[in-house]
Amino acid sequence: MSIWKAWVFVGIVACVPVWPAWGAEEMPDEKAMQEVHEVVKQLQARYEKTKDLQADFTQKTRIEGFERPVISSGKVYIKKPGRLRWDYLDPANEQIYVNHDDVKVYVPEHKQVLIGKLTHMAASQAPLELLQGAAKLEESFEISPATGKKERGAGGLRLLSLVPKGRETDPTRHVQRIVVEVFPKTYFIRTVWLHEISGNVATFEFSSLKPNLGLGEEVFDFKAPADVEVVKAPVLN
Repeated sequence: MSIWKAWVFVGIVACVPVWPAWGAEEMPDEKAMQEVHEVVKQLQARYEKTKDLQADFTQKTRIEGFERPVISSGKVYIKKPGRLRWDYLDPANEQIYVNHDDVKVYVPEHKQVLIGKLTHMAASQAPLELLQGAAKLEESFEISPATGKKERGAGGLRLLSLVPKGRETDPTRHVQRIVVEVFPKTYFIRTVWLHEISGNVATFEFSSLKPNLGLGEEVFDFKAPADVEVVKAPVLN
């Protein structure tokens, strides 16, 4: 299941999430919040200095009701402002190009390219906002310490729990929360857990990060081969 399929998949079952308010006994302690603020500060500082980024990724998607996760891998390219290319290399070849709100999904095996608008096609833009807007996390998300079985990541750094702002009553919202782990020292994003209302969890692990390579526009511009069928994407309601 590709990241695009992960975004769209959550649109199959629409429901309105109800976010529990923090009770007095549930409020994160001051030390935990200080650690979170420090991670966010370092993370944002790193991405403010990053003009483009290339990385390898592995994606593991656990779908509610299925015993085995779906695993895939490939490369991702990011360039400010608003450019993203997501290449799946295994087990199947698929390429996703994002230019602000314009999206093209190319599947060589099917000789098709799906074109449309991100705001019309994706059930959730939160993953893209995270990857492209890591320098402005506090503008897009409510941030708190991650809780549960795993509260710390590599190097003992706090995991971040992100809830998209201002969309609690949006019936098209399907992302419950996003948990983020960063690399020690560099503070680039290492792992993202995307928790959906449906119970599905998509995990993205990044490696071999190469910032500021000077990636050219040609990396992000898709030119369809002559024998490729162009299909307009459906609009999700």
